[in-house]
Amino acid sequence: MDAPPSAPAPGTTRGDPFSETLELTGVRCALSRGLTAAGAWALAFPAPGRLKIQAVLRGTVWLTVQGAGPPLRLEAGELAVLAGDRPYALASDPAVPAIDALPLLRASTAPFFHAGEAGRDIVTIGGHLELDTTAKDLLLGALPPVLHVGAGAAEAPTACWLMDQTLRELSSDRPGASFAADHLAPLLLVQVLRAFLTDAHACPCPTGWLRALADERIAPALHLMHGDPARPWTLAELARAVAMSRTSFAKRFKDVAGVPPLAYLRRWRMHRAEHALRRADTPLSVIASSLGYGSESAFSNAFKRTTGLSPRRYRETVRSA
Repeated sequence: MDAPPSAPAPGTTRGDPFSETLELTGVRCALSRGLTAAGAWALAFPAPGRLKIQAVLRGTVWLTVQGAGPPLRLEAGELAVLAGDRPYALASDPAVPAIDALPLLRASTAPFFHAGEAGRDIVTIGGHLELDTTAKDLLLGALPPVLHVGAGAAEAPTACWLMDQTLRELSSDRPGASFAADHLAPLLLVQVLRAFLTDAHACPCPTGWLRALADERIAPALHLMHGDPARPWTLAELARAVAMSRTSFAKRFKDVAGVPPLAYLRRWRMHRAEHALRRADTPLSVIASSLGYGSESAFSNAFKRTTGLSPRRYRETVRSA
């Protein structure tokens, strides 16, 4: 009998679901603003519609996200990551009535705006990360409404520095500032997602690839599928590779990933296909072969079932947009 497949060696990019998914995000910095405050204050913000990161550099800030539980206390050196689909408020105390933050934001284009009394008892930076359409489905759906990264987390100091540096770049007139900010954004995303994986068991989160990647029994199967997406994987092969019965493996995989193993593989192949169609003029036959489809027509049919568009039509649509 053939030996069970093994995952790629640690340190390789091939087969790393984390790195490969980040490659698909197309993440870039959309906006970064700082807030200084003192005294009693509270600001209400609409749903960002994008991945939102809030870092506290000085003082204490209370964050309330609509429908996401009690207010969250953020100390200096801590961050919160918001999936972006809910309104939220920042305050000196959750009991202070919040006023609309948008007039304050629109009143000035300066890097920092101010709330409350005179002084800088509070310094906090907020940033939005823009993601490609495919990545929104992959990433935002896998994150909880709000993720708290404590000051003790290994990733917190680096993430706070990246937030501060991004704001410095965007508020400067130095050559290449926007280019630098866009290249800091992926590093920031890496840090917050690493923090999520480190503390995934303590953080209630939706089913999805991130939760599956944090599951020590299921993660090796993700590495195998990502390492060789063209292979015609069977449920028996994957279960054997992680030393589980087919029934136990299938149930656990669906419980954490939200879909059965082979459905996950099909979906991942389509994400890779969308990425290839957006970014290069690679022939459809080459994309089909790289993803395990025996012919261009078989790939085209599978792609259209998933996206509603043929690969050629999809390529034309996203490029014209």
